[in-house]
Amino acid sequence: MNRKRCKWVTDDEVYIKYHDEEWGVPTHDDKELFEFLVLESFQAGLSWITILKKRENFKEAFDDFDVVKVAGYDDVKVDELRENEGIIRHKGKITSAINNAQIFIEIQKEFGSFDDYIWGFTDGKVIKAEYLTESELSKTISKDLKKRGMKFVGPTIIYSYLEAIGIIDNHQENCFKF
Repeated sequence: MNRKRCKWVTDDEVYIKYHDEEWGVPTHDDKELFEFLVLESFQAGLSWITILKKRENFKEAFDDFDVVKVAGYDDVKVDELRENEGIIRHKGKITSAINNAQIFIEIQKEFGSFDDYIWGFTDGKVIKAEYLTESELSKTISKDLKKRGMKFVGPTIIYSYLEAIGIIDNHQENCFKF
């Protein structure tokens, strides 16, 4: 079937599957919310397709995105990850993933779940079609996460994150998912 999709989707099967099955679909599972937070932070300065193609490697390298395990990584694990050719080996991004996991857990304790925290910014509502790279919402969340000590969570990264987890639904009007 030749479906119309958002303009950013290429003919790459990885992109098509991601667009059709995940992007813009509301996610309320803390494990998935953490996974996308890690992946989006690693994307900084890179294309999303690069991250998607390495997603399974990230999943394996980061213990299936088990936030408790990632929060406990030590220098030996950081060195191991820096040697892993299957992921992005940027030391700052690796150490921020560990730091962010620790803060993610603190947020879970404070709010009951990360889901309650992140969806609380919109009272659980999906925001339709803004077509931006950042917004007042992403700036507000970015500022709060940074205040809590998270890294690689600027307004553009957070905007992409909100799209990935379905808080912002930016499917274009000609897209079959609109």
